[in-house]
Amino acid sequence: MNCIIIDDEATARAIISQLCTNIPSLNVLEEFSNAIQAIKYLNQNDVDLIFLDIHMPDFTGFDFIQTLKNPPKIILTTSDANFAIEAFEYDCIVDYLVKPIVLPRFEKAIQKAEATTSKTPESIIPANAIETTSGNDLYINIDRRLIKLDIPSIYLIEAKGDYINVKTEEKNYTVHSTLKKIEEKLPDSLFLKVHRSYIINIKKIIDIEDNSVLIKKDVIPVSRSNRPELMKRLNLL
Repeated sequence: MNCIIIDDEATARAIISQLCTNIPSLNVLEEFSNAIQAIKYLNQNDVDLIFLDIHMPDFTGFDFIQTLKNPPKIILTTSDANFAIEAFEYDCIVDYLVKPIVLPRFEKAIQKAEATTSKTPESIIPANAIETTSGNDLYINIDRRLIKLDIPSIYLIEAKGDYINVKTEEKNYTVHSTLKKIEEKLPDSLFLKVHRSYIINIKKIIDIEDNSVLIKKDVIPVSRSNRPELMKRLNLL
């Protein structure tokens, strides 16, 4: 089985890689220190099995799984045994290994992976969703590509049913996600939810009149409950 290892700790990756050498049927193709690198690799390559750490900065193992349209078999590797119940809600997860991992337990996990029905993904791609932030960057998945947005360039996010419209200085993007999810990933110093359907970049406000704000050419309603917070954020003379 062709496999990859995803773990933010170099020592953990080395241990799993060494364990794999004891299983002739395993072929480790690549190792990744973060999920974003792995997603890019999976966009271009098929694998049979993923060794996946749960706890990684900004992007957990479960977040990673949710980006995969047709995930291969996955063995979770973690120092925390508390996620076992949640783990087996995913059909692609064949076993759950708690660190430190010993060879007999590792061999048993591989036997489970080999016994499960093999899946041949048509294409392993991220779903359209907000993925992660790093510094001033926000990653979104659009049409099989991870697109990096400069956060300060975003001036408006509008909710439209099951989608959100992210407007930037250069281009607009329609993403399958929720306003709540993107709000959690945006800095409070720049962004404010002014209405149940709108988040604005307060630095991009051109004009305020009554219960609305003008940003670029968009007139955005401001709800009565959110207006006091907006006024508090502004640098009033």
